[in-house]
Amino acid sequence: MGILTKIFDQNKRDIKRLTKMADQIDALAGDMEKLSDDQLREKTEEFKSRYQNGASTDDLLVEAFAVVREGAKRVLGLYPYKVQLMGGISLHEGNISEMKTGEGKTLTATMPVYLNAITGRGVHVITVNEYLASRDAVEMGKLYEFLGLSVGLNLNSMTKEEKQEAYRADITYGTNNEFGFDYLRDNMVLYSEQKVQRPLHFCVIDEVDSILIDEARTPLIISGSAQKSAALYMQANAFVRTLKREEEYTYDEKTKGVQLTEEGITKSEKAFGIENLFDIKHVTLLHHINQAMKAQASMHKDVDYVVQDGEIVIVDQFTGRLMKGRRYSEGLHQAIEAKEGLEIQNESMTLATITFQNYFRMYEKLSGMTGTAKTEEEEFRNIYNMNVVCIPTNRSIARDDRPDLIYATMQGKFKAVADDIAERHQAGQPVLVGTVAIETSEIISAFLSKKGIKHNVLNAKNHEREAEIIAEAGSKGAVTIATNMAGRGTDIKLGEGVKEVGGLALLVQSATRAAVSIISSADVLDGRETQV
Repeated sequence: MGILTKIFDQNKRDIKRLTKMADQIDALAGDMEKLSDDQLREKTEEFKSRYQNGASTDDLLVEAFAVVREGAKRVLGLYPYKVQLMGGISLHEGNISEMKTGEGKTLTATMPVYLNAITGRGVHVITVNEYLASRDAVEMGKLYEFLGLSVGLNLNSMTKEEKQEAYRADITYGTNNEFGFDYLRDNMVLYSEQKVQRPLHFCVIDEVDSILIDEARTPLIISGSAQKSAALYMQANAFVRTLKREEEYTYDEKTKGVQLTEEGITKSEKAFGIENLFDIKHVTLLHHINQAMKAQASMHKDVDYVVQDGEIVIVDQFTGRLMKGRRYSEGLHQAIEAKEGLEIQNESMTLATITFQNYFRMYEKLSGMTGTAKTEEEEFRNIYNMNVVCIPTNRSIARDDRPDLIYATMQGKFKAVADDIAERHQAGQPVLVGTVAIETSEIISAFLSKKGIKHNVLNAKNHEREAEIIAEAGSKGAVTIATNMAGRGTDIKLGEGVKEVGGLALLVQSATRAAVSIISSADVLDGRETQV
């Protein structure tokens, strides 16, 4: 209990200190309101001059935050609340601001981003997908540009020259994957002028727990082409299809490890006409058999990957989005291609690799925002030297959590979900169904189609309709089935008359960490009920 008390006492002290600073910013509101647009914009040059003459960003904080606050009111029609000022100060200090969904994290970040961009050393704003990066760069970019700062957007499809321009901007938006891969590519060039990134200065990460904890040890890998051995992959695939699970090979669900049993080893030696599978000269064959077993046992279509235009496209397990152009390494991608009967591409070999954990620790100052970080506070502190500050909500949360329901069979669960949706749909209540796999979203969709219930499905297969589907999800009577790609950084606005029929109902069909992410993202203040 002593440790818990210490943590909560520290948070109380942090909030007390941040409240005092927010009051100082608020006290300048009247002065800022009197300034013309040009005078407000001139403040940016004034801050840059003061910084170059020895003032620190801490010295400029109160006035700079007040300028951004007034600018947001004029350009965006949004005026940051005191709790948003507090969240912004915490970010500037290199901490994690835990702010519930609906509290305006995107607007909160504009203040520390502006303040640190004044240094001229570049600020990176990281989001979990390109849809959010593009949206925020456009929407918040209006504010930064009004105040005289430049904004860049770093996308996967860009050329080297376009990326260099994006990184030269005062503020650059993009995804964790793209920033990480750019770093790897920069370390493979011969001449420094071919690099796209500047030295890593200040970074604000949205949904920080997803990137720095869930994906921390995910390796980013740049591969080159190696030898082609398509025939051997096809032979290994054909052989593995004849193996009996548990009898001739074992599969560990937890580690996703596969292993031949004694019977399986004997069978493989007989099938390939060799005496000892583990002889050094057969190491390539053994590798192909192991990858074929892994492709069969642990890699599932419409869960781990999809088949699109004759190619295997990886599904990001953390965001539910397609990772086009990315391939599994060590021959696993080729094994899956053989499994699905597709043309087998060249094998790849690793040229450069880094984990997100190691990449983000290279920033001079790192900060982040999320609705769910307190549970990982110790990990954030030990690995990244970041504290978690729980920012109070501006208004109380009106979410109504219902007890979990457990079913004996999957079929029974899906039927119950469909019946519940039908009842709510009849009453005009919008329903969002959270799933963690493409396959599950399509099963529930089939149940609803049988009942004649009109609905939208949002998963990696139709991500191009994301903005349209999300825009409709809060409308009266709307039914939306979504994978975890809708659980991060997604705001659903409630339509007219929705409060009167009970708000947005959120049904989460699997009690996993991804499901917790979806529920946490539903802490919207307009009123919802949730049930796992």
